[in-house]
Amino acid sequence: MGDRLATGIPSVDRLLGGGLEGDSVTELYGEGGSGKTLFCLDVAARVARAGRWVFYVDTEGVSVDRLRSIAGDGLEKLLERFLLSSPKNLEEQGRAVATACALAREGKRPVGLIVVDSATFFYRLSLSGSDEDDAREALSLAVADLVVTALEVPVPVLLTNQVWRNVRDGTLEPLGGSFLNHAAKTILRFDRLPGARRRVVLIKHRSLPEASAEFRITNTGLE
Repeated sequence: MGDRLATGIPSVDRLLGGGLEGDSVTELYGEGGSGKTLFCLDVAARVARAGRWVFYVDTEGVSVDRLRSIAGDGLEKLLERFLLSSPKNLEEQGRAVATACALAREGKRPVGLIVVDSATFFYRLSLSGSDEDDAREALSLAVADLVVTALEVPVPVLLTNQVWRNVRDGTLEPLGGSFLNHAAKTILRFDRLPGARRRVVLIKHRSLPEASAEFRITNTGLE
């Protein structure tokens, strides 16, 4: 696969030095509607069209209509390379991640991408509850499995994250604490702009400085 997996969005690929790194976790965070899921679906469709498998763990409901608009008449063929899991709680999410990682390491399929969207949806529901510590441990174990798998296969991993608002300064911060920040070698913040425009800010990278790029949401994908 080389060192990078091109996203197909020229501005974002330039921002990332050619695309997603193929041996690490990339974290995407931002408020609802900022384009994180659309980005994941666009990249996943690109990988599937190239004949590689996509393992997609979906906790919030993948839009089949959106996939259809991206794939057009090629939706059925595209879905032949999608292994989609829709867990209903954090325990099921952990099992889904473990299965995806095990199949990727097994090597029987040419795996091109693992996506967890959103990794922190169920974790957020546990905050301030009696099971918060257990939820944090479960999330940490799943992310650790993704990190190891990305290195071993190697395969790029996309992990989307929800946000909370810091009451001190009003900024949006990613959930999951320092562990997620350390586990992800690339961190991208997605910002909403007027209309169909979106901004991607490179917050963290192993070799690139902080910078930003823009893309536009269209009926058939991201441009």
